[in-house]
Amino acid sequence: MPDTEHMIFIMEMIGTVAFAVSGGMVAIRKNLDLLGILVLGVTTACGGGLIRDLVIGIQPPIMFLKSVYVTAAVISDLLLFAIVKCFRSSMEFLSSKFYERTLNLMDAIGLGVFTVVGVNAAIRLKLDSYVFLKIFLGVITGVGGGIIRDMMVIQVPAVLRKHVYACASIAGAVCYVLLYDVITAGPAMILSTLLVIAIRLLARHYEWNLPKAI
Repeated sequence: MPDTEHMIFIMEMIGTVAFAVSGGMVAIRKNLDLLGILVLGVTTACGGGLIRDLVIGIQPPIMFLKSVYVTAAVISDLLLFAIVKCFRSSMEFLSSKFYERTLNLMDAIGLGVFTVVGVNAAIRLKLDSYVFLKIFLGVITGVGGGIIRDMMVIQVPAVLRKHVYACASIAGAVCYVLLYDVITAGPAMILSTLLVIAIRLLARHYEWNLPKAI
């Protein structure tokens, strides 16, 4: 496996685990059972990639061809379930600031990784001349799973209300598109991912928000 492909796979696995834990944590807070936790975790981890593949015509979507992603998500949520089940202080944890910070960190990591992976999917398909498509695929890969997750638990998607959530993904996608032709792919991917994570964490810490009508 070429170095770049190896790095992409590692990043995909990191993003999968991060988003799976994020989805599982939301499911636990919503008091869903084990199946609900697994479904929400897998949906959050793989939903963005599913939408991306449907947009660019990959049939069937990669998540159904390579079971490693779903498997990683399921294992991550089983471990999360076991940890929360074993510690009786879990209810206090669900209402703590540490919970919110952990959820935000997992969301930020998943968002950053999958934004870059989404842009890279367009690059691998030789769609380099379609700049908007590359950015769109990056953003939808990053936020798609979270949108489906939030709709399944009947809450307004975080992308529409959370501190510059989609804006962070857009910034990372644009950064990767610009850096790809300037430096090698590996550093470009890492820098763009870190940019998304940094924006999300700073937005959460300083409570940055886009203006609202009222």
